[in-house]
Amino acid sequence: MSLEYNKKLIPFAKSLRKNATPEENHLWYDFLRSYPIRFQRQKTIGQFIADFYCDRAKLVIELDGSQHFTPEGISHDEARTAAIETYGVAVLRFTNRDINRSFPAVCTQINSVVEERLERWKEESS
Repeated sequence: MSLEYNKKLIPFAKSLRKNATPEENHLWYDFLRSYPIRFQRQKTIGQFIADFYCDRAKLVIELDGSQHFTPEGISHDEARTAAIETYGVAVLRFTNRDINRSFPAVCTQINSVVEERLERWKEESS
């Protein structure tokens, strides 16, 4: 299934790429940019913009700052995750604190989830 997106979000997604948070830049430049499976930054999916997206693994990675931990933020993230999952895409969330304090563990977890999802697609295709 191809991912739907709102074309009107593309300029905002480009702006987010240019003005990434330090944690987004750290994950991108120090891991995802050179990861052997392609990831995209600030990918539009439906009515949302995902921080990072891997098409082959059908995986979104979201980095959550403090605004995500308010009641409104939690509710918004739950709705957003549910909407993205309708495309068969998994959502993996990390806090900015995870990036700053446990970066190697974050990278290991991302790699494990990507490998698991690729293996699952391979088995389902056989």
